[in-house]
Amino acid sequence: MAEKSGGASAHDRPLRVGLLGYGLAGSVFHAPLIAATEGLRLDLVSTASPERQAQARAEHPQVRTADTAEAVLARADDLDLIVIATPNKTHVPLATAALEAGLPVVVDKPLAATAAEAEKLAALAEDRGLLLSVFQNRRWDNDFRTVRKLIEDGALGDVQRFESRFERWRPQPKGGWRESGDPAEIGGLLYDLGSHLVDQALTLFGPVVSVYAESDVRRPGAEADDDTFLALTHAGGVRSHLWVSATAALLGPRFRVLGSRAGYTKHGLDPQEAALREGRRPGDEGLEWGVEPRSGWGRLGAGASPRMGGGEPVPTLPGDYPAYYAAIERALREGGRPPVTAREAAAALRVLEAAKRSAAEGATVRIAA
Repeated sequence: MAEKSGGASAHDRPLRVGLLGYGLAGSVFHAPLIAATEGLRLDLVSTASPERQAQARAEHPQVRTADTAEAVLARADDLDLIVIATPNKTHVPLATAALEAGLPVVVDKPLAATAAEAEKLAALAEDRGLLLSVFQNRRWDNDFRTVRKLIEDGALGDVQRFESRFERWRPQPKGGWRESGDPAEIGGLLYDLGSHLVDQALTLFGPVVSVYAESDVRRPGAEADDDTFLALTHAGGVRSHLWVSATAALLGPRFRVLGSRAGYTKHGLDPQEAALREGRRPGDEGLEWGVEPRSGWGRLGAGASPRMGGGEPVPTLPGDYPAYYAAIERALREGGRPPVTAREAAAALRVLEAAKRSAAEGATVRIAA
């Protein structure tokens, strides 16, 4: 990595991180994980809210604060990485500005509203020789890591259908930009939780050749999609069925994966988000990070109902959100591929765009593999 001002090589000190935004994404996910990563230092946080500035300084006493993202980018020579955790509509302009200022960038998902915008950002980063990565922390969920290992080990045989859900019961809209009906805000569950599910499906099974989707606005007063289903056909023949919903009065399994040899069913959610929201941090004394009790394990088997005790319990691998920023730190110091690339984000956005079109037209949409 190029030497920055001050005369010290980046190999001799922690890499200095500027974090744009200190709402849910910035304060709960990015800041704690950056602070817990050896070789990174959370140096500068931007938020227009005086209360959030005070919160950032209280939670990270060494951090400096600024009122605007522009104020952080003006100090590009003092930083080694920009992390963008601001509202979705700002991701593209802020990532563009950071790359043009010569800084590597991590962007919270979704990277952009369209695959074309994501590809343009990817090209800019490549032209500048800079890292550009998208924060897809759900690749390091405990249950997804377990599914991935079962597939890699051949425990399921040939996977035929992959079912994945992020369902909630929130009968009253909370408001804010995430639930806005304004297309410029890039709100709604398809681009929020759906970004995770599509990324996971592509990670496991590769390119998608066709998309069918059903998308609804169910709750009174809601503006953006709050109940959406996607059916993806992968080039290799696997079918992924994905649900995102805020209106699920009874929650389905987080995963059900059906193969030629066996199936795997898993209920419940990875514990890392809850731990971060409660103020717990990776490395806390006495805390086994990302570990869930035996009662949460999924079950593997054939010809039996897991809910009736069928199948064998499978120990869930520990969740590992810290692995994302550890990989970012290595990529910055050593070069090479970041843990999630902008091109991968563009591929997921092509699927999300096809889903929007399918839901609007009531037809299956083909995607060039």
